[in-house]
Amino acid sequence: MIHSTFQNELNKETSPYLLQHANNPVHWKPWNVHTLEFAQKENKLLLISIGYSACHWCHVMEKECFEDTAVAEVMNSNYINIKIDREERPDVDQIYMNALQLITGSGGWPLNIIALPDGRPFWGGTYFSKENWINALQQIQHIFKNQPEKLLEYADKLTSGIKTMDLVSLNKDTLDFSSFDFKSLILQWENQLDWEKGGTKKAPKFMMPNSIMFLMRYAYQTENKTLLEYVNLTLTQMAYGGIFDHINGGFSRYSVDEKWHIPHFEKMLYDNALLVSLYSDAYSLTKKPLYKDVVFETLAFIKEELTDKGGGFYSAIDADSLNKKGILEEGAYYVFTKKELQTALGKDFTLFAAYYNVNNYGKWEHDNYVLIRKTSDNEIINEFQITKEELREKKKGWKVKLQELRKTKSKPRLDNKILTSWNGLMLKGYVDAYRAFGEKEFLDIAIKNATFISEKQLQEDGTLFRNYNLEKSTISAFLEDYASLVAGYISLYEITLDEKWVLLSKKLVDFTFEQFFDVSSGMFFFTSKKNKAFITRNIEYRDNVIPSSNSVHAKNLFWLGHFFDDKKYIETSKQMLKNVLPEVDVYPYGYSNWLDLLLNYSMPFNELVIIGKKAKEELTKIHCHYLPNTLKVGSLIKNTSPLFKNRFVPYKTLFYICTDNHCQIPLSSFEDVLLKIQ
Repeated sequence: MIHSTFQNELNKETSPYLLQHANNPVHWKPWNVHTLEFAQKENKLLLISIGYSACHWCHVMEKECFEDTAVAEVMNSNYINIKIDREERPDVDQIYMNALQLITGSGGWPLNIIALPDGRPFWGGTYFSKENWINALQQIQHIFKNQPEKLLEYADKLTSGIKTMDLVSLNKDTLDFSSFDFKSLILQWENQLDWEKGGTKKAPKFMMPNSIMFLMRYAYQTENKTLLEYVNLTLTQMAYGGIFDHINGGFSRYSVDEKWHIPHFEKMLYDNALLVSLYSDAYSLTKKPLYKDVVFETLAFIKEELTDKGGGFYSAIDADSLNKKGILEEGAYYVFTKKELQTALGKDFTLFAAYYNVNNYGKWEHDNYVLIRKTSDNEIINEFQITKEELREKKKGWKVKLQELRKTKSKPRLDNKILTSWNGLMLKGYVDAYRAFGEKEFLDIAIKNATFISEKQLQEDGTLFRNYNLEKSTISAFLEDYASLVAGYISLYEITLDEKWVLLSKKLVDFTFEQFFDVSSGMFFFTSKKNKAFITRNIEYRDNVIPSSNSVHAKNLFWLGHFFDDKKYIETSKQMLKNVLPEVDVYPYGYSNWLDLLLNYSMPFNELVIIGKKAKEELTKIHCHYLPNTLKVGSLIKNTSPLFKNRFVPYKTLFYICTDNHCQIPLSSFEDVLLKIQ
């Protein structure tokens, strides 16, 4: 591959984010081995800028700096400039984010790093104004020219620091999971919770679906009514808030305030996938109509806006869109003025304004309103003396009228790349929604997506691709892709009883043992050993908005270990949990998915085996119940797999409740099963 320092090479990429920068005067190059070799040959510093398509401040810096010819002249003259889509390359992003945190104590995007020609970082920051950016680049270039040893020394120290981050040791202690002190942990956690508005006390507020999912399960299994009330408060306030799009459906990424009102307006696939799973489970437990509405409206948004005709799911919708002046503005597509609403809704405006707080509570900036609820449907019904059916019909009419109004606006940009890991999350979201509501379309979409990924992204040897766009897959998958996809396939098996999905899961898991497993720590690296290590191979194990790849994979191993009676899977899962347990007390909400796995050991956990010609039919009856402590499998015919062996009786459908493959006397009705496992 021939490189020139006098051209922007991003027009050859498939990432929408990189293509957004393809016409910048900056001579951007993609991240690859050829670019790094070229930088070393030229002995030029690397300027590495990392962002993503829905990142507001990335757009701001692009407009102020990367589209400016004076800035481009400084960058092109002195640096090899590399643009990276963090969603395509989370491995590189994490290395440089760790570097930035060591340098500044904080992080964020756009992530701008200056590195030696071999890629080792020594300086970084996030957003810069034009003047500050030029000054910084000129000063760094001056030092590189006159005192390069200073940069080399700092890069060495920083590289050493990066290598010590995210290290996990093999925990050889004997731990009794069943005696873990959850009560003290929950008491500590409760101090950080907002008991008035839900979520955590601080702003901005991220939704953290996995944390809520764990707290819901713990509250249910321990009959902690106070904690369960908090979970329902949080779910209700998020659904009422401006963070939920009351017109088109779907959630934005986070709220900038404490009342869930003003979102950072981008909509990410992963948030909506995880929230669909959460609200589906919450509905199974509570049967609250609000939760059903949230799931159906969110999935309507996913189907309309983020679904490819082939069955894949797109990544994101931007926060910014063109306003009436033709200028990119955050939230322009989503907000309304009072005049717009009055014109569109006519005589219904008064009721609408009360329902969605078109008042001081819902007002944002520049006379715009972000729709937010404060009261329940019943309160509105009583106040305005209308029926439930009348309100339901009015809400439908409002949405149609305001959807038409939005059609007159410029739509935000779409990031139409398909990421395997996020598709795995959305696959599971659709399965969980089908489990809760029995809507056949949800299952059809799930199967179509699962098939799409298996046909387009999975190779014969078990290798996955991470990305897919413009009919190309160009990047090898990371652990999070394998883990999320396996979790999705396992969920799909539980619904369909089609063993194709569980066998595919086993194939993928076995590949991760070959290519990702670290014997010294008992954990899995984020990158495959097929990929050349850059600075270090990190181990991702702390849960965030998306649960960590290792925690998801540990749960996969737990499930598959029980299904196949595979001691290697089970013992690896236990060891992974042992490794992280010493850190849990310090930062519990950073380990929520691990804690969910821990509940499988510290509280009763069941294997429910249904076998007989009505197994699928009977399992469907059970699925709509909230049973977080139960692994559910079934077979319509005689089956030699460990959980089914010697349990088939002709002309009967039997239910076995088992623990570690040791089963009680079979039952003949799902009502009896529910009495024993709920």
